[in-house]
Amino acid sequence: MSVLWIALLYLWVMPITLPASLLALVARLSGGSAAWHSGVLEGYGGPLPWLLRRVYPPMPIAAITLGHVVLASSHSDLERTRIHERVHVRQFERWGPLFPLVYVLASLIALLQGRDLYRDNWFEREARGLAQDNR
Repeated sequence: MSVLWIALLYLWVMPITLPASLLALVARLSGGSAAWHSGVLEGYGGPLPWLLRRVYPPMPIAAITLGHVVLASSHSDLERTRIHERVHVRQFERWGPLFPLVYVLASLIALLQGRDLYRDNWFEREARGLAQDNR
């Protein structure tokens, strides 16, 4: 991939990445960690476990991708979910700032079909499938 293309991908996703970067910084400043790993800012610890438990209360969230940022409860959660979350990074690169909207739409479609709004969301199915293929 050319440097120009990579720069454009980062700019395309910047409206989501920037605020998420601030959350990674807060984690770092409050006893957690934030570091770059393969072009993605990863943060864990600090207030993140508390925040992630509240994103979707029926199901604990180990990690979440927001643009080129992955936020996790712990270092082990980051490592365990890294391949899955990188699929979401690629999805953000495809959809840009529209991704949160289309992700919610995919969940609503699954729910209207009487299916699980997380497990049957087509973005989650893609991430699970590609992560499984890369193990």
